[in-house]
Amino acid sequence: MTQDYAAGQREAAAPPKAPGRDRYLDLLRSLALVRVVLYHLFGWAWLTVLFPSMGVMFALAGSLMARSLNRPALSVIRGRLRRLLPPLWAFGAVVLPLMFAGGWKLSEDPDHSGTWGLLELVNYVIPIGAPPYPWEIGFPKDLLESTWADQAVGPLWYLRAYLWFVLLSPLLLWAFRRVPWATLLAPLGLAAVVGTGLVTIPGELGNAVTDFAVYGSCWVLGFAHHEGVLAKVPRYLAVSGSVLVMAFGLWWASGHQGPDGWDLNDIPLAQAAWSFGFVVILLQYSPSWQELPGRLARWDKLVTLSNNRAVTIYLWHNLLIMATVPIIDQAYNLPFLQSDRAVAALDATDMLWMFVLVWPLIGVAIVAFGWIEDLAARRRPRLWPNGSRRGRVRHGARAVEGS
Repeated sequence: MTQDYAAGQREAAAPPKAPGRDRYLDLLRSLALVRVVLYHLFGWAWLTVLFPSMGVMFALAGSLMARSLNRPALSVIRGRLRRLLPPLWAFGAVVLPLMFAGGWKLSEDPDHSGTWGLLELVNYVIPIGAPPYPWEIGFPKDLLESTWADQAVGPLWYLRAYLWFVLLSPLLLWAFRRVPWATLLAPLGLAAVVGTGLVTIPGELGNAVTDFAVYGSCWVLGFAHHEGVLAKVPRYLAVSGSVLVMAFGLWWASGHQGPDGWDLNDIPLAQAAWSFGFVVILLQYSPSWQELPGRLARWDKLVTLSNNRAVTIYLWHNLLIMATVPIIDQAYNLPFLQSDRAVAALDATDMLWMFVLVWPLIGVAIVAFGWIEDLAARRRPRLWPNGSRRGRVRHGARAVEGS
């Protein structure tokens, strides 16, 4: 009886949801993906402060997960896995043979040898842990530098974290509906424990716990957004409190900078605090657009495309960034670029050309591999799902959250 009354109270408190996709959330996901690409391309530490993409992506995923859990939990989890895993399998089917062709011998790798190393390969099938890869390896015809595997496979930590959040979501949502503020703030407390070094957990287990601590509150913020709990907090209180939390994050970062300075990815407690406050503000001002307004409407098709191909973009973007290098190298053979002045100009602008080239390469990956996302979601395969043929009422089918 008490639970039925509580459920009724939640439904009454939650703001009415418009049918269809929330284009504000779609826009945030697109911005997060673009920021991820820019960060991996240029490596600018200040990008982690300007827009904490991973926190935003986990929050959006948490919101959609809470909406989906109105259905039986097991079917929701099965659906999430079905959407996530086939694109990962396609990625592994390309990258693993390239690593083996480059000379990687798992049996001789000191970090991944023996039976345990073979078992770690399972993470290319179901990312419950970190997939193995060599720190340095060759590439056919030496087209890519020796660290290409690290660059290509390294970002897959996100899929591991996403998978565990999905598996834990029924329990987290159950706890949130009973003790919302404790559930929301508990990961931040854990981030304080592991981020200050009070407790140190070695190995990949430590990395997984740290990821949960850093981004767990963002995931639960997605619950709070969907359930209407966040909307009940006065905006002035939510924003001012968030500013204080973010200020603490910057203060902590100032005294605990890593090898890349202000890069919050190297400072877990600062990342947790900054991402949490940033996401609270974004979701507090959430306008729930059914269509992108004003000048933002010109980006509608790209927003739709990036949301429909979020997994593909995330999986392939880092390898494609590296693929721009051999393309640029071919420019040095052009007849009109043989002078010292031309070569110097090309040397000075190589990062700009990488930025220009990576987007069409991502487009090629979308055409080559993106249709797998449709098959995984049991939809008709589409090469370029930007919503142009379906009009503005339906903006494509649901993307895998934050991937």
